Amino acid sequence: MSERFKSFSAVMLLLTRKNGNDEEILFQKRKNTGYCDGFYDLSASGHVDANESMKHAMCREAKEELNIDIKEEDLEFVCMIHKNSNGYIYYNGYFKANKWMGEPIINEPQKNEELKWININDLPSNIVDDRIIAIQNYKDNIKYSEYGW
Repeated sequence: MSERFKSFSAVMLLLTRKNGNDEEILFQKRKNTGYCDGFYDLSASGHVDANESMKHAMCREAKEELNIDIKEEDLEFVCMIHKNSNGYIYYNGYFKANKWMGEPIINEPQKNEELKWININDLPSNIVDDRIIAIQNYKDNIKYSEYGW
């Protein structure tokens, strides 16, 4: 009998706030991770552990990376991106939160060199590839995309 295909799932957070009439998203700048170092990524992201829901994983990652508390009921599903990255198959779930407890900080300085609020309509060019798609999906209310196939 052949081994079942194994795929990975991950979660990413669009932590948002209003700045006047503008919407901003909190980004982290990756370092020393071996994946897209020097690029901006969404404020918290990570793998979903065994026997863990995506919402639970998102709350856990927000605490681990930003030292903030988000309730699962305060997470809004944004979209799913089915990603093929050099033969690694991922199911990336994107969630939005605009309500949390605590002040976001760099809680993993070995992996994150900067936190920065950026206007959703004025994004820099050095953002992790599928995150750009997720942000556009959020703006266009698209719930599912494929990338890298």
